[in-house]
Amino acid sequence: MVECNIKKNKEKCTCTYEPCPRKGKCCECIFYHRERGELPGCLFPPEAERTYDRSIEYFISLFKK
Repeated sequence: MVECNIKKNKEKCTCTYEPCPRKGKCCECIFYHRERGELPGCLFPPEAERTYDRSIEYFISLFKK
């Protein structure tokens, strides 16, 4: 298994929720949001990510035409 490179991950992390203890720990972030029926912030466009609405419904609504 590949080691997690937290420093490198943090540099690329687009999540704007600053007190997040999972920043740079992608596996933990995905697990955390998946348990809650959500998606991680990095999958959302920047404007949508800043709403902190991580619901799957909101994500789908962003791409419906």
